[in-house]
Amino acid sequence: MELGWLLWGTAVLLLLHVLMELSPSVNFALRIGFYCLLCLVSSALAAAACLLVNGGRTVKNMRIIRAIVKTFKYFFGLRFEVKGLENFKVEGPALIVSNHQSVLDMMGLMEVLPDDCVQVGKKELMYMGSVGLIMYLGGVIFINRKSTSSAKVVMSDVAKTMAAENVKVWVYPEGTRNCTGDLLPFKKGAFHLAVQAQVPVIPVVYSSFTTFYNPKTKLFTSGKIKVEVLPPIETKGLTLDDVTDLTDRCFSTMRETLFRLSGHPS
Repeated sequence: MELGWLLWGTAVLLLLHVLMELSPSVNFALRIGFYCLLCLVSSALAAAACLLVNGGRTVKNMRIIRAIVKTFKYFFGLRFEVKGLENFKVEGPALIVSNHQSVLDMMGLMEVLPDDCVQVGKKELMYMGSVGLIMYLGGVIFINRKSTSSAKVVMSDVAKTMAAENVKVWVYPEGTRNCTGDLLPFKKGAFHLAVQAQVPVIPVVYSSFTTFYNPKTKLFTSGKIKVEVLPPIETKGLTLDDVTDLTDRCFSTMRETLFRLSGHPS
């Protein structure tokens, strides 16, 4: 009986392997499915570890989450080439902004995430089972993107938290995922926050995923991701009148870096 189950299991695995080799759609679906399952199971395990070690919601839990998520790359054959980590070493709080490409961004985030850094995410993520739980325990700040007034209140509270708790805050200024190999226009909320708190902006740029990951063409293979942490942009002395210029400056610098890292002409 056991031999029969073993043979059936082997046959199913071989069939899946053949289908993955023959059909990009099957390969994409299976790899994404496995990624989602890995996130759910790992989040549940990490949540238990966070509660045992730190007792509840705290940014210190990100160290546990980071250690677990950094193993994901080995399952998917992804390699990271990182430069500029020394630029995170600023005194006091800071705002970190990066490009946002896909569901795989979590792996890139945890590859370089500095200590005492929280992320800003959409409120809907709270309700994603164990993933939402681990984000809550890690100190993620949730905002309601559908309510401008609510988002402004949250960002104002974030500015106070940055100063009081001496933490860095990680924001995706594009506001949504964008796997086109370019940047979407930046929303100004993050830069209003930086000016309000008078903290430096640290841009982080990830090379385009399009050579190994593209949902439209059902592409998901192994690949290399280049990451560059750029020098901080100071905001001391800036006012709300300078927010547009700060946003444009950061967008231009990050876009040039994205094209350079991705090997695309600007």
